[in-house]
Amino acid sequence: MSTYATDDLISLVAGSGDIDNDNDNGKDNRSAAGRSTAHDGASSHASTAAQPHDSFSGLPAPRPRNPWASDSPVRAPDGAAQRLSLRDDALFANLSLPSPTTTAGSTWRGATGHRGASVDDSGDRNAGLFGRLLRHDGPGGSGGSPHRRASPARDDDFGQASSSAGWRVAYTDFTTIDWIHDSNKERSRVRNLRKLAGTWGAFVRAWDASQTWILILIIGGITGLLAGFIDVSEQWLSDMRMGYCSAGFYLNRQFCCWLARDQCEDWVTWSSFSGVFWPWGFEYLTYIATAVAFAVASAVLVETYAPYAAGSGIPEVKTILGGFIIRKFLGVWTLLIKCIGLVLAVASGLALGKEGPLVHVACSVGYIFPRFFRKYAINEAKKREMLSAACAAGVSVAFGAPIGGVLFSLEEVSYYFPYKTMWRSFFMAMIAAISLQLVNPFRTGKLVLFQITFRREWHGFELPFFILLGALGGLYGSLFIRLNVWYASYRKTGWLKNWPISEVACVALVTAVCSFPFQFLRENTAELVANLFRECSEIDGDFHGLCNESQMGLVIASLLFAATIKIIMTIMTFGVRVPAGIFIPSMAIGACVGRALGIVIQAWQRAMPDLWLFSSCEGGTQCVTPGTYAMVGAAASLAGVTRMSVSLTVIMFELTGALSYVLPIMITILVAKWVADVHGKEGIYECLIRLNGYPFLSANEEYTHSTAAAHVMTRLEDMEYVSATGHTIDSLDDLLRTTKCKGFPVVLPHRLQTIGYIGREELKFAIESAKQQANTSGTTLAILTDDPALDLDVSSAVDFRPWIDQTPFMVHPRFQVDMLVELFKKMGLRYSLVTRNGQLLGIITKKDILRDMFIRERIPRPSRMNGAAATYMNSSYGPWNRSTG
Repeated sequence: MSTYATDDLISLVAGSGDIDNDNDNGKDNRSAAGRSTAHDGASSHASTAAQPHDSFSGLPAPRPRNPWASDSPVRAPDGAAQRLSLRDDALFANLSLPSPTTTAGSTWRGATGHRGASVDDSGDRNAGLFGRLLRHDGPGGSGGSPHRRASPARDDDFGQASSSAGWRVAYTDFTTIDWIHDSNKERSRVRNLRKLAGTWGAFVRAWDASQTWILILIIGGITGLLAGFIDVSEQWLSDMRMGYCSAGFYLNRQFCCWLARDQCEDWVTWSSFSGVFWPWGFEYLTYIATAVAFAVASAVLVETYAPYAAGSGIPEVKTILGGFIIRKFLGVWTLLIKCIGLVLAVASGLALGKEGPLVHVACSVGYIFPRFFRKYAINEAKKREMLSAACAAGVSVAFGAPIGGVLFSLEEVSYYFPYKTMWRSFFMAMIAAISLQLVNPFRTGKLVLFQITFRREWHGFELPFFILLGALGGLYGSLFIRLNVWYASYRKTGWLKNWPISEVACVALVTAVCSFPFQFLRENTAELVANLFRECSEIDGDFHGLCNESQMGLVIASLLFAATIKIIMTIMTFGVRVPAGIFIPSMAIGACVGRALGIVIQAWQRAMPDLWLFSSCEGGTQCVTPGTYAMVGAAASLAGVTRMSVSLTVIMFELTGALSYVLPIMITILVAKWVADVHGKEGIYECLIRLNGYPFLSANEEYTHSTAAAHVMTRLEDMEYVSATGHTIDSLDDLLRTTKCKGFPVVLPHRLQTIGYIGREELKFAIESAKQQANTSGTTLAILTDDPALDLDVSSAVDFRPWIDQTPFMVHPRFQVDMLVELFKKMGLRYSLVTRNGQLLGIITKKDILRDMFIRERIPRPSRMNGAAATYMNSSYGPWNRSTG
């Protein structure tokens, strides 16, 4: 979790521009040639600042036609820029540039590929309920200027945040937001609100302040209602696999037998329809058929209507909270299919849970309703504050842990988490828990099925066994992450990627066939965890002999076998094209192992009550509770998989309600995390983010190398930039048609003095606006600098200067990358220009940093790289996962 250090720190780079260099639809290649179109006009001066280049297409970039040039082929100048070498001792002395002395209409083109990120310009252009553009008031009016301005309509009632940052249009799909620009825009809006005087001003400010709390009530309440619907529906479908209620088909087994004390006659099992020779045959077939049907139905809904509804959604939520734009991931249709598909997937008996997807559900609600309030609809950074609170509400209804939800949002998913967001998260989590409590889906007064209360205290001799469970949980987490990431990588690159629904059907078939014959695998995973957590006195009907002292050996073997099968099935299931979470399967695996160990310790204490080890047990009485070992084992395995620590401790405390168990839970989770970190510090969600190639720079990432910015930057010869003089509307339009870059640095032809940066969407909109003006043709001059060439006719020129960001973030080529990484994390930067004395040398983006970290720290030499590592590298960073970005 990263935050802005202070508002003053944000103000240092208040003019940072709107570039999408971090990720542009995931298409990054190094084969495009760099380019800059220039015209030899009279020299002009401007401020020495520039916005960076953005992304590039995978194909060699076509040569744009400059109307001021001849029809002769474009030539690269003599003395092209020299390549930088990581081992060049004279690196900074050899930073050469293309010669500024070129003929009219010449184009500078590098001889090698680039390191940018290309873009697929097919993203959703809509911005909430307010159309495609976030229209801004530009700096100054048009009076007194001889040029016509390609100006937009009005953005909002309170103007632009910073005139030097340029006008903006809406963020497109697979782009990164500008945290600094959006933050300044919000502060400008608040300042203008405070200027409103009188009763009307007080009313407007009161309404503006109340909007946040209205949203919190709506989002929290709806999240709780949706969680209740999912719980009730999933329980009903799960019980239908075993039988039906003759008193009413709409009742699950618990409600059907609510008044029955000894035997429930209203609940009819499918085994009653079987013959004498195969008494459980019809029930077995029904169990398999319903499992496959539910799983396939969920996969079909996901694949047909909402592909983003697959998986847990937490990796994407973390990326979105980090500032990335993924259109439709939190949309209405995704929310609907997520809820229905989640019910079907969990009811099918697959090795997955609903707790993780509930975070996605809550965030979808938290994204939809703020679009009805203008201050959130037009500000992506502010919208993410509400999404952070929604994450807390999702965990609150998933585990019945409001405080744990707040800490989960703070520790695991949020990128920007100020104090006000913490208070709002707490309030929303509370509202969600209250809403779910009113629904009371289990009719027990509990928010979740496996919520329990321990009456016995733990003893000192149990602490080494808790530590053992922590070590086993850490080893399991490391093993699971390695195997699941390997299998997910194979799924992306192998033949399975073309058969997602068939894969789901096969996994559901195998799971059902293997689960039904074994008592601890046949039950719903949440019910299994709930019974493993309970003391024997609380379990109804002994739950398959779990507390039968005469069959302890068989029970221990069954639990360990169930844990083994669960591990295999969870590795295969987590990642298929259905809504799926990892929390409950991991907890079930740890609970099985923990319960088995607890039974062993309990039997040992009963057999040798006078042993010195058990001296703390008063009078040789029973003092070992196997359920506590199951609870500790569940926490250990979940910590090993997700690397959660503080938030998981609080969640388990809220589940048990026993303050005395906080210490053993803390110790177990820390041991699990330490053991797992030996094999890699990234949890399953961070690994999936890397596998999908999302541009997420985690706060846990540490850049440990002594590297200068010049070693990491995208060099000038590999990036595209535009001359500030000599362009017409047609030449700029041709530039957009022949390239897929998301932005162009604007430089003066003389010594490449940088004056700003214009984004692709801004340039595109400015050209469209200019074409709609009267007396404008394709040969109309485009003004991109403050002092246009005096020998050109500027009376009919179109002014593009308001769209240029004149105050980007810049560093010297000797600036250390480790400090730059901290700036990226704490200030939400998306890029940094590398300049020397105002002369553009290159750019560093978040993707450049991530790629450099990956290459330096995680990838072995090609001769020693195994197939799995090569597949992982190619799918994630080379060429940066074209499919998802």
